[in-house]
Amino acid sequence: MTKARSVLFPMIPLVVISVGFEFLIRRNFIPSFLVPAPSQVWDVLVTDSAMLKEAFVQTATAAAAGLSASMILGLMFALFLSFSNWIRQMFYPYAVFFQTVPLIAIAPILVIWLGYGMPTVIASAFIVSIFPVIANSVLGMQSTDRNLVDLFRLMDASPLQTLFRLRLPHAMPAILGGFKIAAGLAVIGAIVGEFISGGGLGGVIDVARNQQRIDRVFAAVLLASLLGILFFSLISILNRIILTSRGTYDSTPT
Repeated sequence: MTKARSVLFPMIPLVVISVGFEFLIRRNFIPSFLVPAPSQVWDVLVTDSAMLKEAFVQTATAAAAGLSASMILGLMFALFLSFSNWIRQMFYPYAVFFQTVPLIAIAPILVIWLGYGMPTVIASAFIVSIFPVIANSVLGMQSTDRNLVDLFRLMDASPLQTLFRLRLPHAMPAILGGFKIAAGLAVIGAIVGEFISGGGLGGVIDVARNQQRIDRVFAAVLLASLLGILFFSLISILNRIILTSRGTYDSTPT
């Protein structure tokens, strides 16, 4: 019953808002060239299903590749930063600087380096989504209980043992939180990359904008949002699996 409510309750505002917009647009209270009626968006999803499906798969593939790379490399870099304070002080500012560079400004450079198409889109998704993984992972590992860290030190645990047997397991909630943030950002990065290099849902949105097809723009945006929700849900499932099994690890230094 609880699971049914978690699905049905969020649908109530969606249905009410959709019906309200349908009424307002059909009664010409809102111009349809600014906001399409939900029925118009649905018609586009049906009539252009083949094109939108292909674009959805392209964006999903690029975003998934960029997200996977950011999760793996971001966690590895966070482990490197957490190994010692001087390493973190030397290299963490570069991670922050990397995040502050606007993607839309460097996307043309990515096209020059990687060419049009999938490589640029994957790189865009990776660049946007890696910093939350690094930041959350470092924060989680640095937030380990100092008493436990002192206990490991008293038991002559090596820095690697402390890192992998104490800091990393206790940082898993923060790390998985970073993965969740990165899941949504990866889709945003992929869409921005497609604005520049073409293809995917970003390419559909760009072309539809030039054609003044606001209904097609909304349809593509809706699919991009659903893709972000899908990624977030998958990470949430991973979150439950890992955190449920956290009690199985042995954090005693050997």
